Amino acid sequence: MTAARHADRPSLTHSPAPKKAPHSMLLPSTEAGRGRTVVLLHARPTDRTMWDAHLPLLASAGVRAVALDLPGHGEATVPDRREVAPWSDVLATLDHLGADRFVLAGNSLGALVALQTAVTAPERVEGLVAVGYRPHDQPASPRLEAAWEAERTALAAGDLDAAVKAGVEAWTAAGATEEVRTRAARMLHRRLADQLAHGEPPQAADPLGTGPAALRTLRGVPALVGVGEHDMPDFHEGGEGLVRDLGAGGITVIPGAGHLAPLERPAAFCALLLDFLRRLPEQSSPAPR
Repeated sequence: MTAARHADRPSLTHSPAPKKAPHSMLLPSTEAGRGRTVVLLHARPTDRTMWDAHLPLLASAGVRAVALDLPGHGEATVPDRREVAPWSDVLATLDHLGADRFVLAGNSLGALVALQTAVTAPERVEGLVAVGYRPHDQPASPRLEAAWEAERTALAAGDLDAAVKAGVEAWTAAGATEEVRTRAARMLHRRLADQLAHGEPPQAADPLGTGPAALRTLRGVPALVGVGEHDMPDFHEGGEGLVRDLGAGGITVIPGAGHLAPLERPAAFCALLLDFLRRLPEQSSPAPR
């Protein structure tokens, strides 16, 4: 384990993947701060460095923020054809890090994994934040289909740069800064290169099942559901459905942002998250497991 220290912000602790536990993959992590544990789960086109700007902001506010690479992303390399169960990997990693109870906050794929983790171990989850969620069985809009097709076509032609460009255009808002687009492109390039080299690992059976029944078991868990103002209609619709399933009250729209809303608007996202944390019940003793 190594620690990178900065004079002008809280220290960040980077942990490569530890030795693998039986039937699970311990995930690389970066964390900062002390206090209530908030687990940050990234979107599909990105990796845990998506949260680099958020970690010091959250740490300064008295939060222990932990960003994880999900299987097949960033440094979380998956051996060829190994079945993955990201929710189990998240729980095993949090066990390793000594986090018994926590808030889960995810964007896109990270929102899905947050929900999968929560239904697997609801007694450990103090709150849920899901931004840019869409259930897999929801029909795709023409805009989303076009984004997928542009990426598939470029990859089939062996044009990784074109695939990355298509992804950045699809997943960030037109008004995103050049810095955001550059960061998104770097993460997406790494993700797609790994996908070409190793393929997509098979997925274990989804603990969410095929309907809303599993999600409705989480109605006692405080939840915030968000979406970028300029995200595709699929994710506005998916967020509204998730609000109904969780009984979360209403959807929060992040102004000026696209699908990668936390990456594009880190200060706004952290403000929403911290306000959500302030409204949670005081932490209690760890639940027996």
